[in-house]
Amino acid sequence: MFYTSEWKGERFPDGRPKIADNLLTRALDVSIEDVWDYLRGRGYVNQFETGWQALHIDKPFAGRALTAQFMPQRPDMAAAVAAEGKAEGRVSGANSWVINELQMGDTMVADGYGKVIEGTLIGSNLGSGIAAHTHSGFIFNAGIRDAEENREIANLNGFYRGYDPSAWAQMQLTGINVPVRIGRAVVLPGDLVLAKRDGVIFVPAVLAAQAVAKAEFTNLQDAFNFELNRQGKNGAEFEGGWNAQKYAAFTKWVDAHPEKLKMTRAEFDALLTEAQAPRGNRGGRGGPQQ
Repeated sequence: MFYTSEWKGERFPDGRPKIADNLLTRALDVSIEDVWDYLRGRGYVNQFETGWQALHIDKPFAGRALTAQFMPQRPDMAAAVAAEGKAEGRVSGANSWVINELQMGDTMVADGYGKVIEGTLIGSNLGSGIAAHTHSGFIFNAGIRDAEENREIANLNGFYRGYDPSAWAQMQLTGINVPVRIGRAVVLPGDLVLAKRDGVIFVPAVLAAQAVAKAEFTNLQDAFNFELNRQGKNGAEFEGGWNAQKYAAFTKWVDAHPEKLKMTRAEFDALLTEAQAPRGNRGGRGGPQQ
């Protein structure tokens, strides 16, 4: 709650922001580039990471981040964590503690400092636990084992650094629902996680609704622009030329294709007004359409 104090909406009992369920679905249809550009325009430049292996690389997924931090094991620290877990009634290994906290629609986001050999945070039993709790998946800056079996589990996808048959060893949990670093990205509890073939982007909860809507608006602009290009009506303005006349034609095109509108009409109208404002007053993309 301290790190996400700007969030004024509903929260989970653990304090995490609870972004709307429909955003998890809508996010799957927008591009990482469009979300990244929106975040960059608001000063969030450390939200993307790439270079993953995945259970199902061609199946995107989205969820709300439940974060976990792991470190190399140190005896005194491990004893303190084990004692705290016992006092809280936690059972099994500490990597299971995180899974037990997951809610439907969550994504487990764990920083295992890139360890793969003996850094396998889950096997297939824990993978099935994640699937049962979330119907989403996981993002691990660490390894997994039982990759073949995990691929067969329904409602489970996951991005990870590597596979190894070794078991988790000489690692310990040091935090649940704390800020974590995933490669070059910073993740807070409750962030919108969007995982696609080419990488993962983490969207602050307070910006998630606007980021998705703005990316959807850009999708509409691109679809309209592609059609003009196919018809040879764009001249040499293959990615730009957004003047008042083109925006008017764009609006008529959206009116003729209401099925393409995922946001509300009021949201669309507001974004249309913003797009036509002088450049210094706009948010999101500052350059030409691409």
